[in-house]
Amino acid sequence: MASEKVLTFSDDNFDTDVLKATVPVLVDFWATWCAPCKAIAPVIDAIADEYDGKVKVGKVNVDDNPGTPGKYGVRGIPTVILFKDGKVVDQVVGAVPKAQLEALIKKAL
Repeated sequence: MASEKVLTFSDDNFDTDVLKATVPVLVDFWATWCAPCKAIAPVIDAIADEYDGKVKVGKVNVDDNPGTPGKYGVRGIPTVILFKDGKVVDQVVGAVPKAQLEALIKKAL
């Protein structure tokens, strides 16, 4: 079951919802046909629930929103990028363990 705390980001709202956010933002770049993206989805949901209020968590569908992934050099999916104060803090590519994403988040908190 998907967490209601996972937001949907798009080319249209990315600047406002991610780059101008007052808290760090974890963004999962994904696609519906991507098996590793489906594998990491429960991890993204769990992080959204656990870090609610400290970190915004959301997803960008790369098929529906090609501009944003191109801007950040997303070549493979899933790519998870952590933003803070409008800048990239770090990123990981692939279906990584939850501990690796939590280590990413700790860099921004």
